[in-house]
Amino acid sequence: MKQRILVAGGGGFIGGQLARVLLERGHEVVVADVKPTEQWYQLHEAAENLVLNLEEKEACYEATKGCDTVFNLACNMGGMGFIENNKALCMISVLINTHMLMAARDLGVKKYLYSSSACVYNGEKQTDASVTALKESDAYPAMPEDGYGWEKLFSERMCRHFYEDYGVDVRIVRFHNVYGPFGTWDGGREKAPAAMCRKVIEAIDSGNHDIEIWGDGEQTRSFMYIDDCVTGLDKLMASDFREPINLGRSELVSINRLLDIVEEIAGVKLNRKYKLDAPLGVRGRNSDNTLIKEKLGWEPEVDLVTGMKKTYEWIKQEFDKRKRGEHVIQ
Repeated sequence: MKQRILVAGGGGFIGGQLARVLLERGHEVVVADVKPTEQWYQLHEAAENLVLNLEEKEACYEATKGCDTVFNLACNMGGMGFIENNKALCMISVLINTHMLMAARDLGVKKYLYSSSACVYNGEKQTDASVTALKESDAYPAMPEDGYGWEKLFSERMCRHFYEDYGVDVRIVRFHNVYGPFGTWDGGREKAPAAMCRKVIEAIDSGNHDIEIWGDGEQTRSFMYIDDCVTGLDKLMASDFREPINLGRSELVSINRLLDIVEEIAGVKLNRKYKLDAPLGVRGRNSDNTLIKEKLGWEPEVDLVTGMKKTYEWIKQEFDKRKRGEHVIQ
């Protein structure tokens, strides 16, 4: 059934991909983002594109008016360097979810998705690189990532109470490191997969085969390809499950291994220089997918090598375009 759907934060990486898929399915799509449209990662002419600061209550009501479904993907975020150095800015995003929930309640939105993060998980459970995969209950007792993680955990609770008190039909997804084409790859907000691709491309281009790695490279994460992310959102919205749920791939990898993969794709071997005083976040983090398999009968499927090949090829194209003086979104 055709719906009017709001993608809040749709000028960003995940939102841009989601809006494309929704348009392809014939929905009427509203995309709202604070950035000027020339800075959006994907601009879909078939959508209603709004430049709005969704921290403001009036902007949330304007964007939400007439919408059946809301995907709230809007927030201040980035890689670990950004998160650790912009804690207050990240926490201000609580205004977005607060005002979006109020608009959803008052304007009769039928379904509302909030994009949370694996940064909500208790830090004491992530001190070992050989981490036990995190199940949803591991968010409590609460000790999330300072700043960004606290905002996400608080906003999860707000979603729960808007369902209990007002009947807003919420979905809450905890993303684990989403990567792929049409994402941030330079400038400080990029995450490890994109940063690694860019650093390898820069090393080849410059002829300087030294590469800087934050930490000792043995810290571990899981990374989910963007296509799996969009599929997971689709399946969750079609379900009746309203509790927080992991959306991530359970393929644990060290940062050193991530670089191995990019080197193999690029056909190069680089000299690793370890920056031990760089922002690192937790020592290890992985997604326990027991619940998503139980509730949705599915888990993310794209393996890291396959996804990184596609990501590297896209970033290489963007790097070459920028080198030629063409406009790119970084």
